[in-house]
Formats: sequence, C-alpha cells, structure tokens
Amino acid sequence: MPPAFMTRLRRRRLAFACMAALIIGLPASCAVLEHAERKLLFRIEPGTAGWYHGLPDSVQELDLQPKRFRAGQSIHAWWWPAERANAPAILYLHGVRWNLTGQLFRIEQLRAAGYSVLAIDYRGFGKSQGDLPSESSVYEDARVAWERFQQLQPDPDKRLIYGHSLGGAVAIDLAAELGRNAARDHTPLPVRGLVIESTFTSLADVAAAVADTSLPVRWLLSQKFDSIDKIADIHMPLLVVHGQADAFVPPRFSEQLFAAARQPKRLLLVPGGTHNNSMALGGQNYRKAIDALMRAPRVAGSASGQIARDS
Repeated sequence: MPPAFMTRLRRRRLAFACMAALIIGLPASCAVLEHAERKLLFRIEPGTAGWYHGLPDSVQELDLQPKRFRAGQSIHAWWWPAERANAPAILYLHGVRWNLTGQLFRIEQLRAAGYSVLAIDYRGFGKSQGDLPSESSVYEDARVAWERFQQLQPDPDKRLIYGHSLGGAVAIDLAAELGRNAARDHTPLPVRGLVIESTFTSLADVAAAVADTSLPVRWLLSQKFDSIDKIADIHMPLLVVHGQADAFVPPRFSEQLFAAARQPKRLLLVPGGTHNNSMALGGQNYRKAIDALMRAPRVAGSASGQIARDS
C-alpha cells in the first residue's frame, strides 16, 4: 500500500483507539482524563527557552496576587514601557508550551514598533505559581492581567489586546466579555482593539485537523476554547494574522474567524509565514496593520472586511 495511505490509516486507528479508551474510562476517571488532557494541551516546558538572551534592563517584573487567588498562587508578568511617554500599550497573551522567556523575541518586535507591553505567564508557567492550567484558569489569569493593564495604561484609546496561538483564544474570550459588557451597559469599550495571530476556531477543530479525522472530537474534550462562538461579540476593531505556511494551525481557521467577526476588521495572510514568524516576516506591513487598527472606527458592523496578503 502507498505510504501516505498507511499514514492516514494509522492516524485513524489511533483516533478510534483514543475515542474508545475515553468512552470506556469516562464514567470512572473523568478527573484523571481531564488532567491528562490539560497536561497534553499545555505541554509546559520548564526553565528558560534555549533562544532566550536575558531580560532587557528596562523591563519591570511584576507579581500579580489578587485576593481571589488561593495561598501560594500568583501571576508573574513583564511590563516593558515604550521609550515614548504614554505610548499605546499591548496586553500580550501567549500560547502553549513556552513561558515568557520563549516569547521575548515577539515582545521585542511589538515594543520596537512603539508599544508598551504587559505580558504574563499563566499560573503553572515560568515563575507564575499555581497548578496545571485549565481553560477556566487561563481565562481568569487574563482578567487579572487586564485589571493591572488598565492601571498601567489608563487611556482606553491606547489599549490593545494581543493573543498568539492558544493565547488568541484567551484574548478572544476576554475581548468578547468586554464587548458584551459594553453593549449591555451602553458604555464605551475600555479597549481600542484586538490582534490575534496563528489562532484557531476551537480546540476540537485543531484536534480533528491534527488527527485527520471526522470523529466527534468536540464531545470528548473538556477544554473547549470555542473562539468561533465568541468572535462576533467583541464589538471592537480586529486584526487577524496568520502565516500561510503554518504547519501547526491551518490558516483556514483564521479565515473562518475573520468571516464570523464584525466590522471593522482586517485579515493579514503572510506568505511563507510559519506558526511563529509571521510578525517578523510581515515586517512593516504587520506594523502598519496594527497602526491602522489603532485608527479604525469602533463601530461594529457587517461581516465584510479587508483581506491583505503580505508580499
């Protein structure tokens, strides 16, 4: 048989085996299965990333410990103010596996573009103290960071939320809550806009794509990250970025999020961009897209929007 066919067959057999194991073990060991799922999802790498070259002197290290956290829990954060006083600021929410030391190269690019950056490690990552993360805990951590972010940059017109990969799902959840609250209370949005890069519609969609299966993966996952169901609620300018050579998260997921979102919005597809280098490869076009986001009108409208392909 052709090698490609055998590979697909093995993937499907593995998917069926996992599904059967989950169904059989579900009644007796839900907690064990959920813990294993979370461990596999976040894949936390201990220590510092191999490419980390040290923290710049102007970065301030913060420990966020809200009263609602249990004893011994805290969020470690970096606040890197821009050289220009009262510059616009970005709340940076990272994805799985790497802690802040693995994110510095991307944070440096945002600051070089003239933005102050507040970046956090979720509890369980890096120097943050806490248990194995979950969908609910990373959402809560983003809200804690948001509270401090508002203090660091008091001007709502100078605030952006940014999420990379799974951090994009965290960012969408936060932005949707802020958007719904503003719409309900008939108050101005407390943030200028949202940037999401290399992210997905839902965790189930990614799992199905990786396993190359049409099985109902959604029913088996306790961690949902259903961004596609929330994206229309953000009610703020949106920039969606995806590398067209992303081997981990297919670009079609960003295209689907973009289609489901309201105006004003822009989709920036980066030819040759992988899961991690679209910001660097996009260069000036990426920077201009963020700058344009800062000037976009904050009135949610239709589902049509602007699509750009970097070159």
